Amino acid sequence: MQMFEVAPDDGPSLALHGGAGGRTEELTLEGRAEYSDGLLAAYRAGWRVLAAGGSALDAVCASVEALENDPLFNAGRGAALTATGQAELDASVMTGGGQAGAVAASKHAKNPVLLARAVMEDTEHALIVDPDAAFLDRHGFQPVERGYFITATRQQQLERVLDGRVAAARHGTVGAVARDARGRVAAATSTGGMVGQADGRVGDSPIVGAGVYARDDVVAISGTGHGEAFIRGVVAYDIAARIRYANADLPTAVRETIETELGQRGSTGGVIAVGGDGRIVVAHNSAAMFSARGTGPNPAITT
Repeated sequence: MQMFEVAPDDGPSLALHGGAGGRTEELTLEGRAEYSDGLLAAYRAGWRVLAAGGSALDAVCASVEALENDPLFNAGRGAALTATGQAELDASVMTGGGQAGAVAASKHAKNPVLLARAVMEDTEHALIVDPDAAFLDRHGFQPVERGYFITATRQQQLERVLDGRVAAARHGTVGAVARDARGRVAAATSTGGMVGQADGRVGDSPIVGAGVYARDDVVAISGTGHGEAFIRGVVAYDIAARIRYANADLPTAVRETIETELGQRGSTGGVIAVGGDGRIVVAHNSAAMFSARGTGPNPAITT
């Protein structure tokens, strides 16, 4: 397992991930620089919010929105495609105050993370599956054509997976966690799921407690990896519970959860977490994990 930490700071903290598991051949493009640039741009989008005194929720949404707009990452435009060649997108947000919203199998929202936030703030629900164009319109979003999400790179990747030339990617997800100047935390996660997955399959990203969780003065978490294992192990909540009830520190809670709920299931993935004190932990048991983390405008980046 690899783990990176950033020490607590009196000011804001921000971390984001662009998926665990390492780059597949289809998505290497021109190398690591594009991934680093995309992570840096997304980090700075969130950091601008925090530096201006904005909320952790606004910051994580800004970072994830930037990653959804970047076709390198498996969320929004450029998301992984189902076995029938379509994009079905999942996203969630959660505040440390206990509010949460999510969408699953979204087909029309340009930025699913923003629609998930609308579910949280503008409806009485926590999760909407397959929100239609009318739902978007009612909440002030302009639907996009389904072809918007599909890129030639992802189509080629799907062909190779269906032909058996490469294994299906299981680790494509983006997410962000933040602690703002007031000490509030929030988390957001977004994904296109697994390459070649069955239509209608939903992973952990929109499931509160699995792929996302936040509680003020405790932790905010976003995960990426084998979604079924994250759901079965309730990974995000398990980390929070170890801190809250067993008095584990953040690095210990993350390590023990990954070892128990992923490693013992023979699954891989990773998490980003920010504690109530601003400490950041990024950890994964997969071959690699894209991440950016820091307590200032210049983050540490791993690709």
